[in-house]
Amino acid sequence: MAPAAGDGRPARPDDVDAVCRSLPEVVFGTSWGDVPTYLVRGKGFVRFRAPRHDAVDPVSGEMYDDLVVIETPGPAERDALIGDPATPFFTIEHFRRTRSNAVLVQQSRLGEITLAELRETLTDAWASRAPKTLVRGHRGDV
Repeated sequence: MAPAAGDGRPARPDDVDAVCRSLPEVVFGTSWGDVPTYLVRGKGFVRFRAPRHDAVDPVSGEMYDDLVVIETPGPAERDALIGDPATPFFTIEHFRRTRSNAVLVQQSRLGEITLAELRETLTDAWASRAPKTLVRGHRGDV
């Protein structure tokens, strides 16, 4: 699919909502008790993480207060995102310990990637949780 006009602009925090809600069968609800989460058929793929002691700025020591957790299809995709110094994606020890394939990004740093890159990352997150028939239908592979 060709990128939409404007996809080359820097991503913004409100783009997370717009992209997630544009995907089939997505609802905004909660997971892990009360964590705001975008879900597809009850499975979370993007969530907003409250400040916690295990995610702190390495310079200031302050807890991050604007984190988005994005699922990836697997460890290779996770490692590609966190291993690229040109992107703001990272992980934390808690996620490494639990072998999570999720990455984190500060909303305040989303402008370091384009809307197209954010759309691709969020769509991959959605596809990693959505039923395969729904994914094929969305991508036109039916």
